[in-house]
Amino acid sequence: MSRFETGAGLERALSHARGCQGAATSATLRSVTQSGTQPLTHDAIVERKIERYPWALILVHWVMALLILLAMPIGYLMGELEPGWLQDLLYHVHRSLGVTLLALAVVRVALRLFMGVPAPHPALSSWQRALSLSVHHLLYLLFFLVPVLGWAGTSAFGAPILVWGLFELPPLLPVNRTLAELLLAAHGLFASTLAGLILLHVVGALYHALLRRDGVMQRMLFGRVS
Repeated sequence: MSRFETGAGLERALSHARGCQGAATSATLRSVTQSGTQPLTHDAIVERKIERYPWALILVHWVMALLILLAMPIGYLMGELEPGWLQDLLYHVHRSLGVTLLALAVVRVALRLFMGVPAPHPALSSWQRALSLSVHHLLYLLFFLVPVLGWAGTSAFGAPILVWGLFELPPLLPVNRTLAELLLAAHGLFASTLAGLILLHVVGALYHALLRRDGVMQRMLFGRVS
């Protein structure tokens, strides 16, 4: 083999080595960028697989959403009706929905503790994460506060809470009509606050689903998310 051929072979080998080193460096830079040192691009966020919530939490989330959508208009309507069988029926349904939602709130917290939840979505900026966390904390607080206030107010009013016709909930307080008025007024006020927070939550979810299309809402849907 001539020295020319040997030199050409060495040159090709060095060129190949430099190419491999460059590729490795580029891969390392991409890895560092997507690991959090630098913000992810929109395309990288959409392409990467997004971790979704556990299926049990997703199920409880949507069941609670449906029951809240039923309980709120019934709560408003029953106060506008004349006394009679329809008003009595709506009161029983509203109270049963409230007890069911309170039980589901307990289950939801337990599932979060035992099953865990995914890390904040990488598409969220720092202020969006702070807002989302604040709204979620307030929602969970109201999931408990609103039905407990309704339970206490109904107990103070002296009305029974018959849950779906299966059993009667024990009263929390003795009969006191003045206290009942205060508790039920607070129940309505915090229920309206809950409705406002839910509306804000829905607007945020639709923003990410329809405008950003970054996979944030899909984490709370059944099925594979990618």
